[in-house]
Amino acid sequence: MLKVIIHHKPTRLFLILGGFFIANALIAEVIGVKIFSLEKTIGIPPLDLNILGNQFSFNLTAGVLLWPVVFIMTDIINEYYGIKGVRFLSILAAVLISFAFIVFQGAIHLTAADFWVSNYESRGIANADNAYASILGQSSWIIIGSLVAFLIGQLLDVYIFHKIKY
Repeated sequence: MLKVIIHHKPTRLFLILGGFFIANALIAEVIGVKIFSLEKTIGIPPLDLNILGNQFSFNLTAGVLLWPVVFIMTDIINEYYGIKGVRFLSILAAVLISFAFIVFQGAIHLTAADFWVSNYESRGIANADNAYASILGQSSWIIIGSLVAFLIGQLLDVYIFHKIKY
């Protein structure tokens, strides 16, 4: 059976595209906790734009690096497998992202081994367990908001792409 699946080119392509799509979505969620300065990254001073009396610069979540890839993958998958293929992968990605964050929450609540915490102290990290929890323990509201935005964005993207094309 596996040989049939692997040698059936449309199925193999769907698995490759789907794997890449889901991996990018999951990685974007995990790295999204880091906020970076676009201006400083490319070596220019912050723009400090004044909009309605508020100062803004280009500070972005690191997830913006991968979300464009996810949306391009959406269009490619839509082209070959249609709306149902994209819906399936979008829902699967959301379920897997949710699962990953549930596992992260479980891991955060495990009691850290003393040697693990002390190994990081020599690297200047006072409490590795707190650092771990800070990075992987994002607010559940942020995760929920991100997943809702992802699903709405995906479903709108595939719908609009389909309407424009046909």
